[in-house]
Amino acid sequence: MPQQIRVSIGSAVVLGLLEGKLDAEPTTAYLMTHKTGKCVANCGFCPQAKNSQSKAELLSRVTWPAFSTRSVLGQMASAVNSGKIRRVCIQALNYPNVFSDLCAFVKALKQQADVPVSVSCQPLNRENMVRLAEAGANRIGIAVDAATETLFDAVKGSVAGGPYKWQDQFRQLREAVEFFGEGNVSTHLIVGLGETEKEAVRMLQECVDMGVLPALFAFTPVRGTALAAKPQPSVEAYRRVQVARCLITNGTAKATQMKFDADGRIVDFGVPTETLLCLVKTGKPFLTSGCPDCNRPFYNEKPSGPIYNYPRNLTAQELSTIKQQLKLN
Repeated sequence: MPQQIRVSIGSAVVLGLLEGKLDAEPTTAYLMTHKTGKCVANCGFCPQAKNSQSKAELLSRVTWPAFSTRSVLGQMASAVNSGKIRRVCIQALNYPNVFSDLCAFVKALKQQADVPVSVSCQPLNRENMVRLAEAGANRIGIAVDAATETLFDAVKGSVAGGPYKWQDQFRQLREAVEFFGEGNVSTHLIVGLGETEKEAVRMLQECVDMGVLPALFAFTPVRGTALAAKPQPSVEAYRRVQVARCLITNGTAKATQMKFDADGRIVDFGVPTETLLCLVKTGKPFLTSGCPDCNRPFYNEKPSGPIYNYPRNLTAQELSTIKQQLKLN
């Protein structure tokens, strides 16, 4: 088993590994495999990329300090039993022995605490799926990140100097659905890499049709990464994609029912205005999307805003602002 594991700083506070005050407490414990040096992949947005000049403890804009594996496991049971932690999500870097490290840690974790475990990793094959499932993993995440093959190659594939291939990602997702079952496989879509809203919506629909749950992230520029100079997406565009995702994952509307302008912006969600207003009023489209009990506080944003993914229920004022952003007032 690895001697150390990284813990997102918010999770570390909830687990009692660090002291601090949080604007929103994570309901999932976010962990990341620890190794000397960077990932063998070279994703342009990631501080862990092999050519990144970012600090080794960063993932997105969040700091992930390293702790002894034993101390993390020791704190987990009480956090789970008290209801503070409802799931554990392990982010895996890509390196030669990563699956051995993951399986050993997941097995030890499951012996320590009765908690659902999600593992986000690649590259996966059936043998590694079996190993993770036998260790106790309940869900698998395979991040595609980009909405089109061209963008994928540019930010994490051959053009970026990375090992990943578009077709392989989808093959792995299909195999994961066959093995873990529909609803137990996730992927990530980063909005703001250069895709149109139409391309993002088509990607969301393709994932749902495969039985894969897509989680939305807003692109976040991080100093030292290849895409550090790229701006975040507009909040208005992100809100439209959030609504589209919610409609598609709920089965309320399909991408083919939605309409787009000449620039690929959503101009019609394919549902009556009353349905749209009722959905927006719930605030659900704007909460953090991902595995059950994932609220991922401030992963894409500063607490001062703008907030792309809310880690808690929205206030009346926040909902009013979002209606304005969606031009529903």
